[in-house]
Amino acid sequence: MLSYRHGFHAGNYADVLKHTMLLQAIKSLQKKNKPYVYIDTHAGAGGYSLQDDFAQKTGEYLDGIAKIWGQTDLPEPLADYVDAVKAFNTESDDLDYYPGSPAFVDMTLREKDRMVLHELHGTDYPTLAQGFAGDRQVKVLNKDGLAGLIAAVPPIERRGLILIDPSYEIKSDYLDVADTVIDAYKRFATGIYMIWYPVVDRDRTEAMFDRLKASGIRRQLRIEQGIRPDTNEKGMTAAGLWIVNPPWQLDEQAKSTLDYLDAKLNQGGGFTRVEWEVGE
Repeated sequence: MLSYRHGFHAGNYADVLKHTMLLQAIKSLQKKNKPYVYIDTHAGAGGYSLQDDFAQKTGEYLDGIAKIWGQTDLPEPLADYVDAVKAFNTESDDLDYYPGSPAFVDMTLREKDRMVLHELHGTDYPTLAQGFAGDRQVKVLNKDGLAGLIAAVPPIERRGLILIDPSYEIKSDYLDVADTVIDAYKRFATGIYMIWYPVVDRDRTEAMFDRLKASGIRRQLRIEQGIRPDTNEKGMTAAGLWIVNPPWQLDEQAKSTLDYLDAKLNQGGGFTRVEWEVGE
């Protein structure tokens, strides 16, 4: 039984980092006049109201997107990100809605590109499917995204970005993600694999990455932001992206992004990391 709903967390600090880097990776793919596929293993509802009960109950977006919404000194990656969120808020200049990962990609999708979106949740899937109904460039599947990823690679385009973004509410998700990426990489070694992760239990998170580092896969980059020190208490204290085959200069873009975000979002004792865990 899946209980996680991203509406509670939409626009939080983890989303800010994740979607900023996602947009930069998509921009990199679009520098070549060749088609690509975007595969999302846990696509969610596609978009979220920040005025509904979910977002208002937690208020997480107030310590995320809301902190940089009106800033005029943003580095380019964050400026691109905020512009995309503003484009999603077509009804006014207020921060009322927040796009999910598929919506961010859809706003930049060219006619030659396509998306494959997976969502299992019984409530989020119909919302996602309705949002992309009739769009021939988008396939929305009500199935397990990790299994769906293996079925989707290698893509016919031979170019693509895969976002793996589970809730990790099932403890086995951590190692299942690592094993799936290793399997997918054997089939599609040139793809960009972006694994989003929370830091709730540091040992469990690092066990996932230890498996990836031991796999023989080259070019693995960690991008992480902690807004508080790691703790054994309940709750997420940090989040990040583990990226296989990151585009050129994404590490530098991450550094400028995190330098800015750390100054705005650090709640005391936080940190940032941009590290090549496995090189060429």
